[in-house]
Amino acid sequence: MEVFRRVEGYGHEQVVFCRNDEAGLRAIIAIHSTALGPALGGCRMWPYKTEEEALEDVLRLSRGMTYKNAAMGLNFGGGKAVIIGDPRKDKSELLFRAFGRFVQSLGGRYYTAEDVGLGPEDLEFVAQETDYVLGLSETSGDPSPVTAWGVFHGIQASLEEVFGDPSPKGRHVVIQGAGHVGYHLAKYLKEAGARVSIADIFPDKAEKAQKDLGVEVLPPEDIHRVPCDVFAPCALGGVLNEKTIPELNCKIVAGSANNQLGKTGDGELLRQRGILYAPDFVINGGGVINVAEEMHPEGYSRERALKKVATIADKLREIYRIAKEQGISTEKAADVMAETRLEKVTRLQRMYLPEE
Repeated sequence: MEVFRRVEGYGHEQVVFCRNDEAGLRAIIAIHSTALGPALGGCRMWPYKTEEEALEDVLRLSRGMTYKNAAMGLNFGGGKAVIIGDPRKDKSELLFRAFGRFVQSLGGRYYTAEDVGLGPEDLEFVAQETDYVLGLSETSGDPSPVTAWGVFHGIQASLEEVFGDPSPKGRHVVIQGAGHVGYHLAKYLKEAGARVSIADIFPDKAEKAQKDLGVEVLPPEDIHRVPCDVFAPCALGGVLNEKTIPELNCKIVAGSANNQLGKTGDGELLRQRGILYAPDFVINGGGVINVAEEMHPEGYSRERALKKVATIADKLREIYRIAKEQGISTEKAADVMAETRLEKVTRLQRMYLPEE
């Protein structure tokens, strides 16, 4: 495996391989960019089949965080971490404390938080070993409801773009993934009068959503083929690719999953099919906005966080405008928006300021 070539391909600053045999820790921390500030991005725990798969995931996720943080107007760079393991059976205090020590060794270049497979209770162990962790229970807590709130507003903006009416009432939304974000998104949509169908590879999660919210449960196989107004990927990435995009039976793709596109450029396939794609690193930006609010001079405010998250709808409207004006996919338009801010702020920071 040519590690340096793979890292250079994404433009990363630093990749740290973390190992502690006693704790059973095998993790990778990827810092993509610190141009806007210290890297910020959650830690994901997943039973990757190979180390190469874990590396590819963390490289893509961390690059996405650079663009996400830029698009959300945050003064943070992009980073991410992955722990190789099954979150249903491999968690332990020692594992997370060992991970925390590696985060601390970076001296503030990377702030971690929760992602797939982790919760605030896991971060409590991480925080015993590092100062650079956000999303603890006593501060902003679980970001999932806030992430879902941003996706909900993004769906409204997308419905307005396609149908001329932002209301989800009477619209059919199919959610892939009944985890924390998918569950809360289903709740918001049901309350707004939408018809909601949901699927998950873990039946207990889908059954909980059905019991609590009254949503329709579908088998996870070929969920992307179900006829609907909105397909909302809220599980792992790569669901939109050369094989699945021709099989989609929806008008809009708008969900919380990271790296929804199988590869760069697949957004053009969606554009050619006339399907509106809400770029993932924009529509799912609510979680990072929420944890970043902990760094506010006045301390964390849920009300302030939710107000900022609601502006995701405006960011998507701007992306849809750019895409139409330039005749490009919304995938490319989102990159244009993020890269414009990165370039402008980076130029501004070249000016020397004497230390006080």
